[in-house]
Amino acid sequence: MSARLRFAVSCAVVFLVLGALVLAGVWLVVRSNLEYRADLLTPACTQDGVCRNDPLYEVGRRQAMRVRAAYQRDTLKAVRDLGALAVVAGAAGAFGVGWRTAGWVLRPLRRMTETARQVAQSHDLTERISYEGPREEVKELADVFDTMLGRLARAFDAQRKFVANASHELRTPLTINRTLVDVAVRRPDATDDVKRLGESLLLVNARHERLIDGLLALAEGEQAVLDRRPFDLTDVAEHVLDQAAAEAAEREVTIHRLLDPAPTTGEAVLVERLVQNLLENAIRHNHPKGEVWLSTRRRAERVELVVANTGLPVPAYEIETIFEPFRRLHGDRLRSDRGSGLGLSIVKVIAEAHGGTVTGWPREEGGLTITVELPVDPAA
Repeated sequence: MSARLRFAVSCAVVFLVLGALVLAGVWLVVRSNLEYRADLLTPACTQDGVCRNDPLYEVGRRQAMRVRAAYQRDTLKAVRDLGALAVVAGAAGAFGVGWRTAGWVLRPLRRMTETARQVAQSHDLTERISYEGPREEVKELADVFDTMLGRLARAFDAQRKFVANASHELRTPLTINRTLVDVAVRRPDATDDVKRLGESLLLVNARHERLIDGLLALAEGEQAVLDRRPFDLTDVAEHVLDQAAAEAAEREVTIHRLLDPAPTTGEAVLVERLVQNLLENAIRHNHPKGEVWLSTRRRAERVELVVANTGLPVPAYEIETIFEPFRRLHGDRLRSDRGSGLGLSIVKVIAEAHGGTVTGWPREEGGLTITVELPVDPAA
């Protein structure tokens, strides 16, 4: 129930209660005034000279009592019915007045809500409410909200600059190291020990590069500016499958695909990273001659991406932990060819940034099944 409706209902209820109390008071006063009065209905003698010991006196008294009772009954009934009708009509009027008054009072709040919705949808932190009005509670709230937006804008700008600078500063030395080691290994006079050392250093360097890429993707996914452009999840999945075909063939992993239309909205580049991480995880955490199943489909107001793979059995109690950064199964922390331990945490961050969810459960035959749900494209 909205605040406006609650206010209108409260006005109607208050009027109804007060009106009922007033009606009860009026009914009691009228009833008291119409009660039996001995000085009027049973006098010693009437104006016509008929006294109590006369038979006609008793006939007249009884007739007067019946008239009084009928008059009292009809009057009280009219007061009750007409009063109740007036109270109900007044309550309806109070509801209408309360509805209009609440709309007028809440108009600045609706403006604030609309501004907040625009900021949430467009991630444009330059928007401001700029409420012009008397210095009261709503004005103070609008000013506080504008101040908060300004601080958030500065914080997000600083974070974007930091991510960009970190991306450059961290990748550059790793690239130089990789080039120097590669040149040293390829020299004609390089000994076998130097070549083995160089290969080890290249593996470590590659792992550090993947780690940095994963951390930057994690930060970017948490603060992504979602453009909310429509695209089909099936197209993204097909592109990622084509890219992963060589690695799957090298590891002797068979990929099965079942791709149905799955229209959604968001930032396709980030969703591509999500699908890529899931598929790479399914291929690398598999065994030779293993299998991977990838499917997309639409279900009511959601679209689904399901990636399942064979592999080692996964305990059910470890499912929640695999979506945390640097958490790996089976104590596998040294195998650099299997990633940096950020793949599924990046998947979760990107899915939540798009208003989606990620769930996983172990397969009885071994391996995992990961399901990603995203909102469907409203225009589809």
